[in-house]
Amino acid sequence: MMRLIRPDDTANPPRSESTAPEMSATTPGGRELPPLPPSAATRRRLRAQRRRDTAPELGLRRELHRRGRRFYVDRAPLPGLRRRADLLFPRSKVAVYVDGCFWHCCPIHATQPKHNAAWWAAKLATNVARDRDTDARLAAAGWVIVRVWEHQEPCAAADLVEQVLAAPPRALGT
Repeated sequence: MMRLIRPDDTANPPRSESTAPEMSATTPGGRELPPLPPSAATRRRLRAQRRRDTAPELGLRRELHRRGRRFYVDRAPLPGLRRRADLLFPRSKVAVYVDGCFWHCCPIHATQPKHNAAWWAAKLATNVARDRDTDARLAAAGWVIVRVWEHQEPCAAADLVEQVLAAPPRALGT
């Protein structure tokens, strides 16, 4: 899995525990919402975070394009699913996600912020749970999910995607 750039939390000033926001909100449908950011500055930084066209994603896209592969970018694999794959190969039913080490808790490079630790732990755990739920929903619909970490070299990540795309269609779901 491919990962190159890791955001840090050094610009987040410490806050007292008494000002921490409540961490349990739900939608009208009963789905639990992620906790709210602890400060306006954190909210601004989270909103400014790129959803697409990150350096690792662009590197993978360039390499796959160089190899002659064509794909959709930032597209939902299933109708009604509000989660978008970084790269999508709909004919082969392959969805590729380029996960950031910090945001998706890479086993090699993940860090835990020290300021507002409880809030960040809940936020990052929600991200990972959403990833697992997305994987399960797509697999149930017959899709193959490829997750690469941002620290992986684009060529190695492209090799992994190529390997999945080259598999015979009957073997894709196994």
